[in-house]
Amino acid sequence: MITPRHKSRNTHDDKLCVLTIEGEPASKANSRRLVLIKGRLVPIKSKKAIEYSKAFEKQCPTLDSLYEEDLAIAIKVIYKSRRPDLDESLVLDLLQGKIYKNDRLIKLKWIEWGLDKEHPRTLIVVGLLEQQREILNAFRRLVDEDTGRHT
Repeated sequence: MITPRHKSRNTHDDKLCVLTIEGEPASKANSRRLVLIKGRLVPIKSKKAIEYSKAFEKQCPTLDSLYEEDLAIAIKVIYKSRRPDLDESLVLDLLQGKIYKNDRLIKLKWIEWGLDKEHPRTLIVVGLLEQQREILNAFRRLVDEDTGRHT
């Protein structure tokens, strides 16, 4: 007899979210500019961060059911040059509302730096916290496949 599987919580059936986003994200810490609004100086995103956000929006799908549980994420940010700081925070913010409800759900991060002067991009794998081994394995495969395409 086959026992029906009961979902005890709103999950994605153990599926991982695997994405490649073209373009170079701006460092959130270094990408603010001050503008005068109603007599007050207000920090806003830099032009580079705004442009990247628009490109990200076009490339990143929105899941029908956003992750709502504790998550792990693996990211490789591949920059055009050695100049930018390794900073995934803008990417994490942009995934909010598209892949997961809130970036506070991320409890484990694996972040890598890469260099490709012709094709900057970000490789991303997201899954449930208890899937960290599967996430890292999928991330390694994604990085290996990506390296094969861009060498």
